[in-house]
Amino acid sequence: MSVRRVMGTEVEYGIAVQGQAGANPMVASSQVVNAYASATIRARRARWDFEEESPLRDARGFDMSRQVADPSQLTDEDLGLANVILTNGARLYVDHAHPEYSTPEVVTPLDVVRWDKAGEAVMLDAARLAHQLPGNPSIVLYKNNTDNKGASYGAHENYLMRRSTPFADIVRHLIPFFVSRQVVTGAGRVGRGQDGRGTGFQISQRADFFEVEVGLETTLKRPIINTRDEPHADPEKYRRLHVIIGDANLAEISTYLKVGTTALVLAMIEAKFINRDLTVDTPVSSLRAVSHDASLRHLVTLADGRRLTAVQLQMEYLDLAKKFVEDRFGSDVDAQTSDVLARWEEVLDRLERDPMSLADQLDWVAKLKLLEQYRSRDGLDWDDAKLQLIDLQYSDIRPEKGLYHRLVGAGRIRRLLGDDQVVAAITEPPEETRAYFRGRCLEKYADQVAAASWDSVIFDLPGRESLQRVPTIDPLRGSRAHVGGLIDASPTATDLVRALSR
Repeated sequence: MSVRRVMGTEVEYGIAVQGQAGANPMVASSQVVNAYASATIRARRARWDFEEESPLRDARGFDMSRQVADPSQLTDEDLGLANVILTNGARLYVDHAHPEYSTPEVVTPLDVVRWDKAGEAVMLDAARLAHQLPGNPSIVLYKNNTDNKGASYGAHENYLMRRSTPFADIVRHLIPFFVSRQVVTGAGRVGRGQDGRGTGFQISQRADFFEVEVGLETTLKRPIINTRDEPHADPEKYRRLHVIIGDANLAEISTYLKVGTTALVLAMIEAKFINRDLTVDTPVSSLRAVSHDASLRHLVTLADGRRLTAVQLQMEYLDLAKKFVEDRFGSDVDAQTSDVLARWEEVLDRLERDPMSLADQLDWVAKLKLLEQYRSRDGLDWDDAKLQLIDLQYSDIRPEKGLYHRLVGAGRIRRLLGDDQVVAAITEPPEETRAYFRGRCLEKYADQVAAASWDSVIFDLPGRESLQRVPTIDPLRGSRAHVGGLIDASPTATDLVRALSR
């Protein structure tokens, strides 16, 4: 029971075609993904296998009818859009109007940060490669969550959980956590309301787009707790918690704490350790009110009558997590769990005393400090359009243009990783999950991999009349420890499948 569990992120990137305000974003997104695939995949391009996907299965015990589902929910349909599986085990594809990068499965918060950052590098290369195509204008990608015209796009997280944990417990304990978590993980936004016309700065880019507490949808009537029950693992043992409420973070510490603290809370829920009622009255309106108050003084009303700030509510979870880890591990706690707890405590303490002291760690604070500098220098009111442009430029993934990257270059944003670690993760899979098997097979046997997904790798072998599916239903098998030697010793995919069949 620590921060270790199977998890990952999936981020849709904002996209703009320079000089073409009316450009079709789906076409531009396809150009980005296909350009990367053409430049990096030298052999047969494996297709994505949709067979095991079930996006309309609800954790509350029913399946939504396809007839009433919004088309955006039918992610198990092959629409013929660009879709690439990378040798690092990740998926790069077009999700409706956006290019999206899904990390491979990893088991630690720091590895989430590493392969999420590798996704930024992949997207940067992809956009530059698309621009090199004859006649193509420059395509700019943004790691953000809204176009400030009423549209929002996701930065989702996924966590493997025990199936035996009652879903009602997940809902009860996670809603207050998510309402308050944004003070640590928000990306910051100029404007309020879904169309951004409201004046001011807010902590989260996503808060104004959530309308209900619990639901299956991800693009309409967005819920704080998403109920999609698509485990990509043994459904008798596991569920995959699909978290859609997070912001797209650039700051490494923001991402690290986002997944690390959530993993700890999930461990406590599974262990039935949370013995406090932290239920929030009117959570949807509280979510927005917390986001709209960058002073962090807004008081959230709990069901028991207490009134706490979001920081104080986070401190309740921190206090429980510290007791939980002490109860389960004593002094024998793993390094990353200890580090997440220490950083979580430091951040909450500094948010309580002086939020702006975290401008070197958290996205929303770094962005707010930058905006306030422009406001002071140029005498800008919050409704000045220049501030929205600065907000957008913060999330530009081009190092020479993006303000986040300029802050990093100036030593004003702290990092957790070195560039060499991120560069290696662009092509290399994590070693502790089935992503290792998927990535190594795509790297070594590219001509024989017909398709792949989270759940399987499908081979097209010489002399075989039918395709050979190798299931990868256990996310913790297919690791380097399990299959590394076998892959190294198998010159061909035929040799590998024969060895696996013994």
